[in-house]
Amino acid sequence: MPSVRSVAQRTRGEIDRWKPMFGKLLASFDGAMALQLPDGSSSNFGNTGSSAVEPKFALCLRDPQVLRSLLLGRNPLRFADAYFRGALDVDGDIFAALKLKDYLHSLRLTLPDRLRVALRLLGTASGLGADRAPSERLEANAVRSHSRHENRDAIAFHYDLSNDFYALWLGQSMVYSCAYFERPDMTLEQAQCAKLDHICRKLQLQPGEQFLDIGCGWGALIVHAARYYGVRAHGITLSERQFELARARIAAQGLGSLVTVELQDYRDLPGVARFDKIASVGMFEHVGLKNLPQYFDAVHRLLRPQGLFLNHGITHDEEGWGDDLPSLFINRYVFPDGELDTVSNIQRAMERSQFEILDLEGLRPHYALTLREWVRRLDQQHAAALRHVNESTYRIWRLYMAASALEFESGELGVYQILASPRGSAAQGLTMNRRHMYQ
Repeated sequence: MPSVRSVAQRTRGEIDRWKPMFGKLLASFDGAMALQLPDGSSSNFGNTGSSAVEPKFALCLRDPQVLRSLLLGRNPLRFADAYFRGALDVDGDIFAALKLKDYLHSLRLTLPDRLRVALRLLGTASGLGADRAPSERLEANAVRSHSRHENRDAIAFHYDLSNDFYALWLGQSMVYSCAYFERPDMTLEQAQCAKLDHICRKLQLQPGEQFLDIGCGWGALIVHAARYYGVRAHGITLSERQFELARARIAAQGLGSLVTVELQDYRDLPGVARFDKIASVGMFEHVGLKNLPQYFDAVHRLLRPQGLFLNHGITHDEEGWGDDLPSLFINRYVFPDGELDTVSNIQRAMERSQFEILDLEGLRPHYALTLREWVRRLDQQHAAALRHVNESTYRIWRLYMAASALEFESGELGVYQILASPRGSAAQGLTMNRRHMYQ
């Protein structure tokens, strides 16, 4: 078996042979980066402007195979997997590092350059290390039909990790959706409370009304609505961990007479015209695009004729859910059942289920701020997080939230609150202006 020193020396030699090609590939990268080798040495690449410019991040190679992938495949999913498994580290600003994703994906080598890379690979020494054998399964089971069973397993894959893990970066409110920053100096806790109030005011919740939250998470909205607006609130979730904590929070605040929660699929909610107001916050993204008619039909059936429905969810800048890089990443590692569409298509689906659109509000900048704050808190709680999840899971969450923040900032992702009522019957007590939403 070769010594660690001999492997490091051979790796150093391979890097030196590849360095000119790296310089050429990354010459137009709009950023300064460092490539750190297993022996601790590093070289700077990218558009540094001058030798005095310090790189914002370093890619730390633990496995030379990652180096070959960079030059030949440039498949960001392979890089993500290498990062999750520890063959590649990101030291420094992860948001700056993620700029490499689009740069490498759009980079095109000329035929002569591809031939040079192939010839150099033939001369590269073997035995410098292979892709690490996976010690755990990181990928989710594929969701094909969005059946009850598939959706339940998908929700468990993401949400049933550990309540303690989520609490480290979500904060005391345990709200896992876009906050509402009424002022730029608000804390995350203040912004999440403002979001809950914003939803309750939009729905014009009144004491004694029957309120349903579809996909209630850890119970923040139903508890808030009952405590401050006097409604009788009911929440449903498919996550056992969320269900357990929601029940505990309801009991701890003495709201058992006003708030109930069930472990239930929205398709199995019985009855007709049971609720005065219905909200769904960050849930419909799990429904599946082909199931949107069934989802909105179910909401319409459960809502009273003069009721109000608020759908808060993420949208995409392109129609449908394809097999592009972001979609593959999200479905493989994060949300197995996640599917997005444009906000116009979502509204069209609601209208086909006999809803009238009353109000539409885009909150895209708010979600970018929310995600950046989650990433900051997760980074601060790295050591504590590893008491609840493994390193690979920590890295998946860190990468997906940082990448999502950038996509919200660029406009690739959006998030909208759509307020609607059953068509043909004016919502009861609906005001003629928006003042109630902000007072």
